[in-house]
Amino acid sequence: MVTPNVIETYRNGKPVGKRVELGRYRVPAGERILYGQRVDGVVRVTDVPAEGRGRAYLVERELERDGYASLLALVADYIAQAELHGAIPMTAPAERWLAHLDDIGGDS
Repeated sequence: MVTPNVIETYRNGKPVGKRVELGRYRVPAGERILYGQRVDGVVRVTDVPAEGRGRAYLVERELERDGYASLLALVADYIAQAELHGAIPMTAPAERWLAHLDDIGGDS
């Protein structure tokens, strides 16, 4: 009988799961990838350059509390915002990304 080897990855003493690609988008600065990864039991979503060089951004963490549907919604909206504005969503002030809500909501 062969016993499989179990390899656990740790970063800073915390267990780290496999990084999973959730989506891709392109902006004038280049192609970007959204990754999901479990770190110390917490799901983290990061935005990194596809080329491997450049700034990475933490988009969200602890999404496991809200479920898989929330993760899918976050990824879909994040990519839609990037395409709408032609920029990395984590790089602009919130006012820029929320300005379109006034048009959607009408008079409140």
